[in-house]
Amino acid sequence: MLNNIKNILLPLNGSGDLESVMGIALEFAKRFEAHLSAVVVGSDPSEVATLAGEGLSAGMVSEMIDAAANEAQRRAIEVRAYFDTLMRQNAIERYSPSSASSPPGEHVSASLDVLDGSEHDAITWRARLADMTLVPFLATDADPRASETLHAILFDSGRPLVIAPPKPPKSVGKRIAIAWNGTPESSLALRCTLPWAKTAEAVQILTSPTYQRRGPEAEDVLAYLRLHGISATARTFEPIDRSVGSGLLTAAQEFEADMLSMGAYSHSRLRQMILGGVTRHILENANLTVLMSR
Repeated sequence: MLNNIKNILLPLNGSGDLESVMGIALEFAKRFEAHLSAVVVGSDPSEVATLAGEGLSAGMVSEMIDAAANEAQRRAIEVRAYFDTLMRQNAIERYSPSSASSPPGEHVSASLDVLDGSEHDAITWRARLADMTLVPFLATDADPRASETLHAILFDSGRPLVIAPPKPPKSVGKRIAIAWNGTPESSLALRCTLPWAKTAEAVQILTSPTYQRRGPEAEDVLAYLRLHGISATARTFEPIDRSVGSGLLTAAQEFEADMLSMGAYSHSRLRQMILGGVTRHILENANLTVLMSR
């Protein structure tokens, strides 16, 4: 039995479409008989208070803090109602791992907590004790804090991050594409993908001379997977219009992958933000579920 994923962290917010990320969360929870640790983070008043030095009066800052708190409460109420409805529809038990009650055992359970304070710290700290964190797709018009939270989890949790696609997928983890370039980041992503790869219908390693760094080659990855009882194939792809990210997504699409695994930010995040890069391209353009590790 596949038991290595037991706690799935699920940061939620009340804006945007949660259908895709919640559908994947439910599928993963049932597949691994795991606990869904859903959290909603309220606005941090200290973020608003920093505007006091930008020409706003104390009264205006106070009103903004109150408005932020009210918005956070509204968001929490909406998410809780949506979450509770889904849990009832799927007959999933509510359980808090921090309570004194007995653990749920070998079946799916869920909890939802509303957190205050810094979103980075509140989510990242919990992610360090989760087996994976699942987040919605990072839309270009999303709240800038969503991007900062995603990167905080990626860089500071030490655990894999799974990003849902923009629209609910028909399946996740049946056909897995693994981007490999020999780096420590891709090695960790490979290891984190094993729970899905062990039950996948097909697995393919995707490499490119432009993408490859110093390290093991695709043949070595195939041998490693065989030791885990996983049969896979390898394919070399080429950049499209000099974009490795575009070439990678095209290769994954041609393989009909419903999940892509990859290491993130082998180059620095700053370099990729300025010059572009594979990670940035995938975050902005992927239309399938993506597992990233850093």
